[in-house]
Formats: sequence, C-alpha cells, structure tokens
Amino acid sequence: MTYQEVLDWMFAQLPMYQRQGQTAFKKDLTNIIALCEELKNPHKKFKTIHVGGTNGKGSTSHMLASILQEAGYKVGLYTSPHLKNFTERIRINGEEISRDAVIDFIVNNKAFLENQGLSFFEMTVGLAFEEFANQKVDIAIIEVGLGGRLDSTNIITPEVSVITNIGLDHTQFLGETLPEIAFEKAGIIKQNTPVVIGERQKETENVFIAKAEDCKAPIIFASDNPKNYSTDLLGDYQKHNVTTAVTAIQQVKEYTISEENIKNGLLNVVKNTNLKGRWQVLQDNPKVICDTAHNKEGLFYTLEQLKKESYKQLHIVLGVVSDKDLSEILPMFPKNAMYYFCKPNIPRGLSADELKEQANEFNLVGEVFDSVSQALEKAKANASEEGIIYVGGSTFVVAEIL
Repeated sequence: MTYQEVLDWMFAQLPMYQRQGQTAFKKDLTNIIALCEELKNPHKKFKTIHVGGTNGKGSTSHMLASILQEAGYKVGLYTSPHLKNFTERIRINGEEISRDAVIDFIVNNKAFLENQGLSFFEMTVGLAFEEFANQKVDIAIIEVGLGGRLDSTNIITPEVSVITNIGLDHTQFLGETLPEIAFEKAGIIKQNTPVVIGERQKETENVFIAKAEDCKAPIIFASDNPKNYSTDLLGDYQKHNVTTAVTAIQQVKEYTISEENIKNGLLNVVKNTNLKGRWQVLQDNPKVICDTAHNKEGLFYTLEQLKKESYKQLHIVLGVVSDKDLSEILPMFPKNAMYYFCKPNIPRGLSADELKEQANEFNLVGEVFDSVSQALEKAKANASEEGIIYVGGSTFVVAEIL
C-alpha cells in the first residue's frame, strides 16, 4: 500500500471522531488494550506525562516537550487532531513520524485492526506507542484525545498526570455540567501518581480532590502559585499554560531539568516542536491572525486578545462544526466586524448558510462563502493595510489556511 492508500483506508473504513462526531466515540478501553497486547505492550517501555483538560492541553503538551528537549532528552509527543498532515500527531524531538513507519504499522497489523474493528483514534494511539518504543524515547508527552477516563490513551501509568482546566465542550459524550465533565477528565488520575490541575475552579476542584484522595495521588493546583516565564507562543492566555507546564515539570523527579532548560524550553516551543495555529500571525498589512480556539472558554481568551489589537476595521473568517452550541459562543464575537461565513471541509462542518442565519440573530453580519480559502481571499481583498483579519471558530478552519 502507498502512504495515501494507507491514510484513505484509515480515514474511510474506520470511525474518526473529527469527521463523524458521536458515532466514532467508543465507550471502553477493550480495543486499545487488545491492540497493545498484540504489539507486546509498547506503552510500558518508556516513561510518560499524560495531559488532559478542555483547553490548553495541546499548548501545554508542546511546552512540556520543548522543556524536556532543552534538557537533552529524546522526547516523544503525541497530540490530536492534526492540522495539515496526519504525521503531525506523532513526533520525536519535533520530527514527525515517517510515512514509511505509518505504512509499515498498518500493513503489518491490518488483519488484526480489521478483525478487532478498531477506530481511527485507537489505531493511531497504538501506532504512537509503537513508534516511541521502537525509537527508544526517554519520555513521551501523551495528550488525551477526548475526556480522559475512557480515552484510548488512558492505559499508561505516567510520571505525572496533568489536567489543564474544565469547560463545557463535547457535552454529548462527557456530561452537561462542569462536575460531570471533570469526573471524566479525572479518570486519568492514577494510583500514587502526582496530578497537576492547571486552574482551580470552584465547580470542579472537589471532584479532583476526591479522586486524588481515592488514588492516594498528591494533587497540586498550579494556579495557586503562578509562574512568570516568557514563551514564544503568542496570546496572553498562554500564561495559564506556562504555569501548568512548569508546575508539572517540577513533579518529574527522575529527570535533571535546570531553570535554564525551563526558560529556553518555553521560549523555543515553536522551533522545538513545530506547533502551529495558536495565535499565529500569518502576514502583516493587513495583519492576518489565526487561532484554533473553538469552545466558550478558549474563545473567551482569544477574543479578549483580539480586543487588544489596534485596527481600522476588523474582518472575521468564521466556520464551526455542527455539534457546537452556537448560542454559547456567538454572543462573544464582536458586532463591529465584517464576517465571512464558511464551512470547514469535513462532513460534520456546519453549513455556512446556517451559521450566517444563527449569527444574524446576534447581530453578526457578513457574507457566505463556498470555502475557507475563498472567505479569506475576500477578506484580504476588502481589508485595508490597517485592518485585521481573524480566522477561527474551528481547528479545521485554521487547518485549511495554513
């Protein structure tokens, strides 16, 4: 099989949450356990840090990886979803997994994957574990895909568990309230393993404290002791992730990590790990900014950041997925902007016409476009040099313009 044939098979034959939504969500860990047994349990051959939460878990994971790389370690990084290329999900010291390794994994295990009926996400987690074991990483940062308790990554025993924060996202799977969602996220807390909670939230802190006590896990709320470091990741909201990452790295006792490693790691996240799409400035005159924030909590920080920019006119290229509660997020967007409504090019993208209709109810006015790229081209044509164009609403919208 060619690389493209392998990807087509993975995407088309087996459920993929990003494309299909709810039907791809598995409610137990039996498949990933079976796959890892078939692979001779690669996840037990290297140390890990497990990172969950609603917002910031991607940036925090990249920060942790960058700090450990600065300290001279060989660091695996597993994140999801990808923006442009599937191989972005699995990196070692910033280098993406080779296409040949992806092909070999699928070809060698295809019969088992088919017979077991593994989901796209489950087989990708297995691939990551095998790659990290084969390449003999010193430690791997493993980002939770969805939730925690039932997430395919949750068969590892990490050095430290990290939960960044809790917001109302993926409520169709994780629960309708913050404590219900926190219960699912708290599922990554392990016996006698330190857990760092990024932000103390009164609705959820008792859920974490109870679970930590049950697991005899030392618990630290990072926000109780903010850390003041600079980072190359733009956006004021990154200060929360910096505090979480530094607090977490301080719990990893078996590794030698200096203050200099922490400083340099945070200043070189993009260079060390190739992170994209977090308050990324794509051009100047007019300034074009994209950000992958896509739920109420994430968008709050991003839109607050947007208010700090100076511009003559604001243009917003906006697209969302169909399972978002738009009554939660649309009121947050500025009414004095020109909107360019579009649909991300995935099956569960919300139609641009429907987005426009709902946006109009909140006095957000603009035109509909057939694609994200068309919407951005029109925004660039309309914007003066003193204008600003913001592109966002969904990870998949950002992916199409990077």
